[in-house]
Amino acid sequence: MKIIIIGAGEVGFHIASRLSMENKDVIIIEKNVDALRRVSDNLDVQSIQGCGSSPAILEQAGIKGADIVLAVTNSDETNLVASLFANILSPTTIKLARIRSEEYLLYQHALSQDPYGIDVVINPEAEAVKTIERLLQVPGAVDVGEFADGRIKVIGVRLDAETPVAGTKLVDLKDKTGNKKILVAAISRNEELIVPSGKDKLLQGDLVYLVSEEQQLKKTLKIFGKRAEPFDRILLIGGGNLGLKLAQALEGYSIHAKLIEKDPYRCNKLAKQLDRVVVLQGDGSDQQLLQEENIQDMDVVVTLTGNEETNILTSLLATRMGAHKTVTRISKFSYFPLVTAIGLEHIVSPRLAAINSILQYVRRGKVLSAMALKGEEAEVLEAVALESSDIVGKPIREVPFPKGALVVAIIRGDEVIIPTGDSVIRPQDHIIIFSTRQGIPKVEKALMVKLEYF
Repeated sequence: MKIIIIGAGEVGFHIASRLSMENKDVIIIEKNVDALRRVSDNLDVQSIQGCGSSPAILEQAGIKGADIVLAVTNSDETNLVASLFANILSPTTIKLARIRSEEYLLYQHALSQDPYGIDVVINPEAEAVKTIERLLQVPGAVDVGEFADGRIKVIGVRLDAETPVAGTKLVDLKDKTGNKKILVAAISRNEELIVPSGKDKLLQGDLVYLVSEEQQLKKTLKIFGKRAEPFDRILLIGGGNLGLKLAQALEGYSIHAKLIEKDPYRCNKLAKQLDRVVVLQGDGSDQQLLQEENIQDMDVVVTLTGNEETNILTSLLATRMGAHKTVTRISKFSYFPLVTAIGLEHIVSPRLAAINSILQYVRRGKVLSAMALKGEEAEVLEAVALESSDIVGKPIREVPFPKGALVVAIIRGDEVIIPTGDSVIRPQDHIIIFSTRQGIPKVEKALMVKLEYF
């Protein structure tokens, strides 16, 4: 698969990093010399200096032989023009464009038609709102993914000293859960990802990834000592595009929400666009203001300003003042391990949300959705089992999936199956697959062709 990536910012760089490790043919176009040097110093990909909206540069990159073009620069206009010329030069190439402007998004349908021919528009803020909504709906989790139209949840929960199942071997887990079947897909421990066996033990401090049916989610969370009821009182800090989008989404829920914005002009604009969310003018990092708004009674504080250092400090302040939970907007991927180390578990990144959205379109096979786990060491995919594949018609234990990959759920019509080794995948089943990053190329082959490739 040949993929051209236009833009070597955080999104372009990290997509290129993932795909190059999977032995895909990646070409990255970037006009900034420093960004291009970062690519050449760290990634095994071909790089071209120039503007990705130039037809000559696109031809130099081999646009006519490309399977996918990802236009992910920080400029909507560059991404649009790049898609336009990519469509003119190679109409059959799949085109994904990162678009942030609300004005352009109003014409999203038109952008899918000629002359632009954009197959998928990625809006980072919209994807980030979906991520935050999932976190708010599953309060006890630090990471949440939805599959099969929400019927399957993949949730990450942090084990603490009060977790009832801490210290339990997985083989003995059913004895503490009343024989309820809970599938533990992965354990993140000391920044190392473990694909567990029955002999592995759940330890305090582990980030455990569980697979649960939507109907069993509350019971699963309670078994792990986590809050199962949705939040009721929410405080948003920062009224930019992301803050506004989230506030508008929250107006559809029966909750009490407030939004603090520093800029008076922006406050007036927000107040006109919001009906149920209360808009307050002030500095969200002002301790006195937070006290006046009874920060200690807030179920969750979401910090969404455009300055990530402000977001980090405000989240720490809110936690210190008694807020039950914080969700922090972070842009720099290099900050992720640091903020986790200082106790900020719940992180949202428009860039990471955009990457998750892009991943499903660069996967071989009939992949419907994808989610990168924290640390990006593993991925969860939802795919359709093709009749021609050897993954169908035999017990899962006889299917030679690569090491570090396993089927964690099967959706057959209205039925959801948490599989055992005896479960059999049928043609057209939707299957949820967990895989380490190293196993992804072989999983892709399994979804397309016979498993003799293994």
